[in-house]
Amino acid sequence: MTFLKQKPVFINNLFDDFFANLPSESNKEIFTTPVNIYENIDGFTVELSASGCSKENFKINAEREILTISYEKKQDENTSEIKTLRKEFGSKNFKQSFSLENNVNVDGIKAKYENGILSVYLPKKETLKSQPKEIQVL
Repeated sequence: MTFLKQKPVFINNLFDDFFANLPSESNKEIFTTPVNIYENIDGFTVELSASGCSKENFKINAEREILTISYEKKQDENTSEIKTLRKEFGSKNFKQSFSLENNVNVDGIKAKYENGILSVYLPKKETLKSQPKEIQVL
């Protein structure tokens, strides 16, 4: 599995131009999030650090050998009277894509969100999961 990382659209400068250029809830800046990728004999696991997110706002799509994981926070309707001056924690929109090897069983992909970590399990196709077998010479 190869990781195709997208660069953040927004990069803070040293003093954030006195807070003027920070992403706000109203704009649609897209970021990436830290990722761990593991492989074992049965499949691959992709873990994304996504603390403060709601599992309902994740979108996971596997199409044309590309796995795309995105998160878009829905705007709170009750915050119209509150002006955010600076926000450094909480969930941000992100989108990341990964190329899939041809040995992934796309129909068996499962996802779970727990303790701020989104885990996406990508099982290998059955024909490729078998252990090497030693053949005895008679």
